[in-house]
Amino acid sequence: MSRDRADLAVVRGDITAQDVDAVVNAANRGMRGGGGVDGAIHAAGGPAVLEDCRRRFPDGLATGRAGWTTAGDLPARWVIHVVGPDHRAGETDRSLLTSCYAGALAVADELGARSVAVPLVSAGTYGWPLEDAAAAAVDTLRSTPTEVREVRLVAYDARAEQALRAALG
Repeated sequence: MSRDRADLAVVRGDITAQDVDAVVNAANRGMRGGGGVDGAIHAAGGPAVLEDCRRRFPDGLATGRAGWTTAGDLPARWVIHVVGPDHRAGETDRSLLTSCYAGALAVADELGARSVAVPLVSAGTYGWPLEDAAAAAVDTLRSTPTEVREVRLVAYDARAEQALRAALG
């Protein structure tokens, strides 16, 4: 069976409110919730997300890896957790960042998800330069074969939206 590429769109808003099959979470290695997108997804998804993280990832998840849990109370069916590199802590290997997006699509394919909402991974607290984070996201999502039909790049503010739109061309 031949695989295609997903249609990419930029939207500005709350990733937890996206009506898609799967929402991608920019998680930390511990997989127990945190700040930014991770905290918002755990708060909106409720305790079922954390319970599933504990069950599926008792030892957490390595940087650059992806895995899934229930979405709990979110409109989505699944949360695909990716652990982005912490640029501020010296994790500057871009392949760790791009592997988050490629891994998220691979997990979405395993789940049968056809629509996915994706944040800018590592561009917040982890300090990845915004324009490069946007370029890494768009380039990887454009070039990775997938059965996903729609990828929404969800921008959390005007700067992120501008960077994503510029990367999208």
